[in-house]
Amino acid sequence: MDGQLLPVLLLLLGVSGLWGQGPGPGGPLEEPPEEKPPEEEPPEEDGVLVLNRQTLGQALREHPALLVEFYAPWCGHCRALAPEYSKAAALLAAESARAMLAKVDGPAEPELAEEFAVTEYPTLKFFRDGNRTHPEEYTGDRDVATFLGLAQDALDMTFGLTDRPQLFQKFGLTKDTVVLFKKVGAGGGRGGLHELHLPLQTSSKIFAARILNHLLLFINQTLDAHRELLAGFREAAPPFRGQVLFVVVDVGADNDHVLQYFGLKAQEAPTLRFINIETTKKYAPERGASVTAAAVTDFCRAVLGGGVKPYRLSQEVPPDWDQRPVKTLVGKNFEQVAFDETKNVFIKFYAPWCAHCKEMAPAWEELAETYRDHEDIIIAELDATANELEAFPVHSFPALKYFPVGPGRKVIDYKGARDLETFSKFLDNGGELPAEEPVEVPGAPRDEL
Repeated sequence: MDGQLLPVLLLLLGVSGLWGQGPGPGGPLEEPPEEKPPEEEPPEEDGVLVLNRQTLGQALREHPALLVEFYAPWCGHCRALAPEYSKAAALLAAESARAMLAKVDGPAEPELAEEFAVTEYPTLKFFRDGNRTHPEEYTGDRDVATFLGLAQDALDMTFGLTDRPQLFQKFGLTKDTVVLFKKVGAGGGRGGLHELHLPLQTSSKIFAARILNHLLLFINQTLDAHRELLAGFREAAPPFRGQVLFVVVDVGADNDHVLQYFGLKAQEAPTLRFINIETTKKYAPERGASVTAAAVTDFCRAVLGGGVKPYRLSQEVPPDWDQRPVKTLVGKNFEQVAFDETKNVFIKFYAPWCAHCKEMAPAWEELAETYRDHEDIIIAELDATANELEAFPVHSFPALKYFPVGPGRKVIDYKGARDLETFSKFLDNGGELPAEEPVEVPGAPRDEL
């Protein structure tokens, strides 16, 4: 979790139209409620509510917008999230927002973890208006997200786009950013100014927005010829309002990860890419296509109408892909190897930045070395951030899948421990973990026959 989560949390919570809302003076009087025993006040840590089974209900009643992190004390990703989570909580408190951040120790509160289907950490749930039964899953945790679409869809706010140097100078901005202007006081005017930096990142859910279709224009903002294309791009956007989110990506900024996600190089700009964030399917115009208002409109309509086929990323097959104990797979050789009906193939789908993938790498190498002389067993790995598969998407890392010998393209998800002993039991048992033998407790009564 890096510092880019903070502005996303603020857009999701801090500007959710909740500032200053509520009944004003002169509203209808209500009968005083019957006195009830005082409820337990949830404690706070660094501005974050610490909830349990007894206090969650109260928090939902008191906070119309509540983002709850289900964490585990031993989870490295949770520890990485904590500083940014606390910063967001502090800024929300400074704005007197009626939104709140909270956290629940999942292993210590198994009933809550079960109620909200928490299976991994951290998991974040967003509760609106005290609705306990249908919280929204927040997926900007380890994946990339921008909430511009979400904010534009949910808020009564005006969004704008500018490249005028005078405005950058007036507000002291030195790079592309999102700025929230909030009026304060009866006189309005320029109130609190928040610079919300939202660089794009890579993930299978690259933008956590409610508008599922996104059109990205890749340009180099330092080139006049590229900046001139912005007018046509803006002109094409209004007819697709609410259907397609238009995004500008500066290839001259720190956006290498975005380029990698779409399989692009900076020198290919200017160019367009279209993505549906639900299916993660990507679309590209014909090579050399112009970026005019008419061309952008035609491309959008063609994609939405099913006239453009999606493309999938794949690295080139390394010349020595099968020379090491762990075979190297890419999109171009995956089908041939994984669904070879004469082999049992065990594949690790990983991300280069994934800490869990790095932790299990030695065990995976040992496994491959152990079974290197088994002609019917292949141990392989595939970088799922650089290679996309037609057979299935990969959204979490590491993902371990077993492809048994025989027809039918069968795939078995491995859910066991990530160590050499358990991996070996799984392979020796034909793609199943053997049932654990019951442990006999000394002195325990035995069943009579």
